[in-house]
Amino acid sequence: MIGIDVGGANLKVVTGEGTNVHYCPLWEGNDLASVLRRFAGPGEEAAVVMSGELADCFTTRMEGIRFIVDAVREAFPGARFYGTDARFHDHAVPELASANWLASADFLMDLYPGALLVDFGSTTTDIIPLCGVPPLEGMTDLSRLQQGYLVYTGLLRTTVPALIRSVPLCGIPTPVCPEYFACSGDAHLVLGHIGEEEFTTESPDRKGKDRTSCLRRLSRAVCADLEEIGEEGALAVAEEFWQAQRSLICRTVQRVKDRAGASQILCAGTGGPLLSPILGGDDLRKSLGPAADALPASAVREVGLRDPGSWL
Repeated sequence: MIGIDVGGANLKVVTGEGTNVHYCPLWEGNDLASVLRRFAGPGEEAAVVMSGELADCFTTRMEGIRFIVDAVREAFPGARFYGTDARFHDHAVPELASANWLASADFLMDLYPGALLVDFGSTTTDIIPLCGVPPLEGMTDLSRLQQGYLVYTGLLRTTVPALIRSVPLCGIPTPVCPEYFACSGDAHLVLGHIGEEEFTTESPDRKGKDRTSCLRRLSRAVCADLEEIGEEGALAVAEEFWQAQRSLICRTVQRVKDRAGASQILCAGTGGPLLSPILGGDDLRKSLGPAADALPASAVREVGLRDPGSWL
């Protein structure tokens, strides 16, 4: 059995041999089925979660669910899809919308009862109290946003003006331009949090992901060229962004942790190693290896293997 997590930007596949992450933006019309066929062997079963139905190429989330189910079943006719009812389904139903976080909780619940999972991915941060599956069943992205279980900021794809409105340059408060000139990946690369090989999504200008290219995009966030504000000015933009992002995540984690009475924090996702020392959490890479970077795909595979009787 393989585990598949179909996001709007990234496709993650976990097999018995390893973890595979592909930048596969659905809004660009990528052939999802063709990518998945690379992993399809004779009689191979697939357990699937998704969040890509929220991509704006779909008029409704149900349209996105149907598209993803159809594409996956082209490659894996017997695929089963995990829903927010904590059950597997063989056809498109509303419960499949953004159930990937619940699969992670379902898998970790018995291993770390009462802990708080913080999954800092490329696009979003899931904050999930491992308090039992029933209290979490049926939650939508909307309800998770309202309760602090979903923070829409990530390691790579968040726009800089989503979190900061101004930055001090040479002591002068300078407004940030509300355009998609720079992203969180640019900030984290120039701050040394990630390398080029970890900047796996498309850059805002679809150009380089080297340090100089990232500094140039960060400079553009204040309507300047790199030569105009220098590396120091571009780094100031990155540092202001990271301070705001870190503060937002830490505040929300603390609020959910206090409410849930959690005594332990688990960190996963591509940004897990960055967050774990800040939050005083345990980096799941140490116990799960690379699968921690694609936790929902790994988790849905484990849940499917553990409980085949839940497949409807």
